[in-house]
Amino acid sequence: MLNIKIIATGDFKENYLREACAEYKKRLGAWCKLEEIILKEERLPENPSQAQIDKALEAEAKRIFEKISPRSYVIAMCVEGKQLSSEELAEKIEQIQGNGISEIALIIGSSFGLSPEVKSRADYKLSISKLTFPHQLLRVILHEVVYRALSIINGAKYHK
Repeated sequence: MLNIKIIATGDFKENYLREACAEYKKRLGAWCKLEEIILKEERLPENPSQAQIDKALEAEAKRIFEKISPRSYVIAMCVEGKQLSSEELAEKIEQIQGNGISEIALIIGSSFGLSPEVKSRADYKLSISKLTFPHQLLRVILHEVVYRALSIINGAKYHK
């Protein structure tokens, strides 16, 4: 069975977002083992300097690296990543599995994104949209996107 880790920096502030992810996690249980790992977001002042942001991203990167398995196929969620259709993402997941990889780690950074080190470790960079979303909402969207891709792979009627 496919193992998927969603490693996200920063936890939910709103219960409805947590509940949405829980619903998708329950649905995904038929097709994969989904593990969510929520990491602490570094606290920054109201108007941080670039040096403060870089230091925070570096600290967050250390925590992210501790949670990535060496055998994981790492997908970094970032604006400069490639945008895929649902069908293309399904094909990408099938391609990863076809290469004998059974664990995918999807990485969501904090509100300032991901460090260059995390991006360079990624096997693939994925962008959901050119639009900007709060990183907590992106977690919900990512759950849905993964559910849709796996429903395509498994021939479920969810994707029309």
